[in-house]
Amino acid sequence: MKNYIKHIKVVGFCLLFYSNAFAQQEESYWEAVEAETLDHFRALLQFDTSDPPGRELPAAEYLRDVLEAEGIPVEMLFNDPERPNVVARLEGNGSKEPLLIMAHTDVVNVDPEKWTFPPFSAVVDDGYVYGRGAVDDKDNLAAALMVMLELKRQNIALDRDVIFLAESGEEGATEYGIEFMVNNHLDKISAEFCLAEGGSVARVNREVQYAGVQTVEKIPYRVELIATGVAGHGSVPLQTNSVVRLAKAIAAIADWRSPIRLNETTAAYFERLASISPAETAEQYLNVLDPGRASEADEYFLANEPRHASMLRSSLSPNIFDAGYRINVIPSESRASVDFRALPDENIPEFLDEIRKIIADSAVEVSLGARNTRPPGQASLTTEAFAAIEAGVNEHYGVITLPTMSTGATDMAYLRNLGIQCYGIGPAIDREDAALGFGAHSDQERILISELNRFVRFNWDIVLDIAAQK
Repeated sequence: MKNYIKHIKVVGFCLLFYSNAFAQQEESYWEAVEAETLDHFRALLQFDTSDPPGRELPAAEYLRDVLEAEGIPVEMLFNDPERPNVVARLEGNGSKEPLLIMAHTDVVNVDPEKWTFPPFSAVVDDGYVYGRGAVDDKDNLAAALMVMLELKRQNIALDRDVIFLAESGEEGATEYGIEFMVNNHLDKISAEFCLAEGGSVARVNREVQYAGVQTVEKIPYRVELIATGVAGHGSVPLQTNSVVRLAKAIAAIADWRSPIRLNETTAAYFERLASISPAETAEQYLNVLDPGRASEADEYFLANEPRHASMLRSSLSPNIFDAGYRINVIPSESRASVDFRALPDENIPEFLDEIRKIIADSAVEVSLGARNTRPPGQASLTTEAFAAIEAGVNEHYGVITLPTMSTGATDMAYLRNLGIQCYGIGPAIDREDAALGFGAHSDQERILISELNRFVRFNWDIVLDIAAQK
């Protein structure tokens, strides 16, 4: 018996030794992955892919070369050779439909004079990487690239094909990117599930609070208002003054609150947000779910949390006013443009009719103007992919997952409209960064290297969960 117990102790010690050795080896491997991630990330940031004017070719060629060096087949698909889309595919056994991991190579343009660090230098300072695209969207791009490389290097057996798409033109020129791919090469990117930008993990004072996963988005439109009246001399005021008519029309729609309407995503969002919020704000989030008290929550949001007010309804924001040309001339025509963000199931003709009723002036014409809009669509919260994302959030961040409806727009809308279940994810970002000018589209865009690394591991685990053989 003594020898048996001694044998057990020896076996236990050996298992512990090998377990610790394996953990150290694995951590050492990931440290190498993180070093490579930073190299690729900084290289991608250093390409000036500003849109406008739009020239993603250097970044696309870099991605192609890195993928092909690992033996991953790559295609460059385009309707403008300066703005290609990069597609790569790792094949599974076909027992499940593919998974698409997608990010865009273009970034919004910059005013270099406003940057402390040059916008395309990818400077590393105090644990951060600075550069245009650091959080929109070359963080997702670098993470997706590393996932593809590691799937190939580790020869991971897959139930699903995993498709990588680095698209051009997301920042307002979708005819070169996602629209081109959907209209001309859908077979190359068609999938059951898609992971892309649009979400983020919120940190406050360096403490992670929750992870937002975008499952639906509002649809952008442009509403044009044209007020007409009688032209005349400015020394003789007229009741038919087109500027006055337009001003009253704008005031009327700015004061109007379209009906509150929740969907699966926003209802789950406010319910889950209430569970992690202080009592006072939690009450407001729960009030939204009660038709009898929703207006009370609406008042609170409008005064304190306008982003949440926008999530309750189709919204209107008058942003452009064009009237008059001389101080002493009453103009016969005045124009305004309104940013209209519609709920995904909004009936647009009926909504325009409601605007006309609110304005109540036949001398003000209401119509839709030209805009790069998006089609409607929504991802479900009950899929295998969403469950994998929730599990990954819990494993890597230890917080609740909030399904979100974006008030902005992403290219996932074109895929959701085809029935592809798309989920927007992103790294941990300090909530304070936006107000300090360090967020997306800001003049000091940045990301913590440690959070980029965590995001890569998060991506890796959820892709394995969704696509790898069980």
